[in-house]
Amino acid sequence: MAAFNVVMRIISSLIGIVMILAGIVWILQGLDLAFRRGFMVGQHQWVVYGAILAVVGIAELVWSNTRQVRVSARV
Repeated sequence: MAAFNVVMRIISSLIGIVMILAGIVWILQGLDLAFRRGFMVGQHQWVVYGAILAVVGIAELVWSNTRQVRVSARV
């Protein structure tokens, strides 16, 4: 069971990192600073969407690395 918790913590951390990186890309595209091709370029709503996604990714990363491991005691 401990190996499962470690694997799930790693997967959850990777998902959080991907969310943060995608949010940063969306912010940069919305501000017309990078990746200047596509439908998001210069659209300021993508700055907001990217910021929300990045904050959720940070929360996921923090949550996955600070949660307590539940130990079920059988009597």
